[in-house]
Amino acid sequence: MRIVIAEDAAIMRDGLTSLLEDRGHRVVAAVGDADALLDAVGRHHPDVAVVDIRMPPTHTDEGLRAALTLRREHPDVGVLVFSQYVETRYAAQLLGENAAGIGYLLKDRVADVGDFVDALTRVAAGGTALDPDVVSQLLGASRRRASVDDSLTAREGEVLALMAEGRSNAAIAERMVVSQGAVEKHVANIFLKLGLPVSDSDNRRVLAVLRHLGS
Repeated sequence: MRIVIAEDAAIMRDGLTSLLEDRGHRVVAAVGDADALLDAVGRHHPDVAVVDIRMPPTHTDEGLRAALTLRREHPDVGVLVFSQYVETRYAAQLLGENAAGIGYLLKDRVADVGDFVDALTRVAAGGTALDPDVVSQLLGASRRRASVDDSLTAREGEVLALMAEGRSNAAIAERMVVSQGAVEKHVANIFLKLGLPVSDSDNRRVLAVLRHLGS
């Protein structure tokens, strides 16, 4: 993979660079602010960008706003937000525009380097990788904004949250300690209740999550 890293903490930035290059990937740029991120992606056209949220000059949400710009200007570049914080407003907007090739992981919850690299690879290939805490807070924000679709049962809501993390039916079944057939039934019910017909072009799992977040 060709990777751009945007992280204002020099030690973290250098550490991520070494970690990824030791595993055979190429970090084409490692920068410390949002403007440099946008410039680096424009110059190098990487497969994926790793983006911190809080960067200069205000250390608030520059990274997420830059990620939104990247998605509009370079939709073929995967974006993995890697932060200590969950910013629900911009995160929901980021996912709402097009969740393919999007990830959001929390720094203090990534304990395994292999899991991080796997998530980054999945995002670069057009998949999703969402931390469970991010999903939980996004769903919580959705419930505060409006009533969540009452047609979904509690079990279906749990399955939907695990779908948002990018888990397969088999992984969901293992997590919930149920049969894969039971999960498949819940998924089918979710698609039906959210009005998502069979489609050859759309990823219904992603659409289901986005529709629920936007409810």
